[in-house]
Amino acid sequence: MHTAHPLIRMAGTSLLAMTTLALAACAGMTQQEKNTAIGAGVGAIGGSILTGGSTTGTLGGAAVGGVIGHEIEKPKK
Repeated sequence: MHTAHPLIRMAGTSLLAMTTLALAACAGMTQQEKNTAIGAGVGAIGGSILTGGSTTGTLGGAAVGGVIGHEIEKPKK
């Protein structure tokens, strides 16, 4: 029987956990806050995959993704 690569399993598990948390936590959030949270989650997964699961890569990806998510549809002044 073929088993999934550990990074793929980790990414899938992380994505499931982030999706569950995002859906539970988004009720009282603005759209910009939701975009920031989603960006951070996607960035964390991407950073983890690209760096082989390193903590620094995961946190760096979350930070970059959060900033990008925050800037999407930012209210115009």
